Amino acid sequence: MDIVLRAAIIFVLILILTRIVGRRELSSMEPFDLILLVVIGDFVQQGVTQQDNSVTGSALAIGTIALLTVVTAYVSFRFRPMRRVLEGEPVILISNGTVVERNLRRERMTIEELEAEARQQQLSSLEDVRFAVLETNGRISLIPRSAQA
Repeated sequence: MDIVLRAAIIFVLILILTRIVGRRELSSMEPFDLILLVVIGDFVQQGVTQQDNSVTGSALAIGTIALLTVVTAYVSFRFRPMRRVLEGEPVILISNGTVVERNLRRERMTIEELEAEARQQQLSSLEDVRFAVLETNGRISLIPRSAQA
């Protein structure tokens, strides 16, 4: 039972940390970030199972985290107010061609990152963008001005 409790606490901690880190950072991982993720995984394993190297202990830890993942997904799907807490909401970065500086600061993004994303989507400048939205998965959706209805 001790392993289940520790796994549940670690799950909640990871959920909170990923919300604090932010969407954009998680969607654009560099090699260092990937290595850090592996190291964090090792720390989590040590914290959850401690000295228990048994198959039963591992199965309990994995099962607890898997169950909590399914429960979190179900709660997010079933209860709309919880979806905002668990997944976040899309954030408008450009509205009618104007950069929303406050939202950029809140998401810890620079104009240069936004310009790079526009270039990757074949837009030469931010003035060509009608709307830019940071989606809940960390990707940026850009709607060009020419796409107006």
